[in-house]
Amino acid sequence: MKYHLVFVTKYRRKALSEAMRDRAQAIITDLLQAWRCEMIEFGGEEDHIHMLFAAHPALDMSKIVNNLKTVSSRRLRSEFADELRKFYWKPVLWHGAYYIGTVGGATLETVKRYVEQQGQDKWSPSRRAAQQNKKGR
Repeated sequence: MKYHLVFVTKYRRKALSEAMRDRAQAIITDLLQAWRCEMIEFGGEEDHIHMLFAAHPALDMSKIVNNLKTVSSRRLRSEFADELRKFYWKPVLWHGAYYIGTVGGATLETVKRYVEQQGQDKWSPSRRAAQQNKKGR
């Protein structure tokens, strides 16, 4: 099965630099391989990351997600301690909640493109217009 998984930083802080997101991708890809899963696509912005991966349907997703969040948080906090100290005083990185869904309603290519584009076109024309309308009020 194909899964779309999203982790958000605690308090939605914009704490994830590009280097941290790159490292998170490497860490999570390795962990998924240990679970015999395959990373298909990875993307994100300063306050969240998206993953698209394939896994056997018999695997317990809650255990996999818990492992991904715990290990990636611990390693990123260790490797980027100085940067993350500006945002967090306690040993945290990810919000307790997460999003996971199987990819089925949308085509795999549609979801793959969505995850791939995370962080690339932050201010689309429709989003810019909505922001300008808010400021005009």
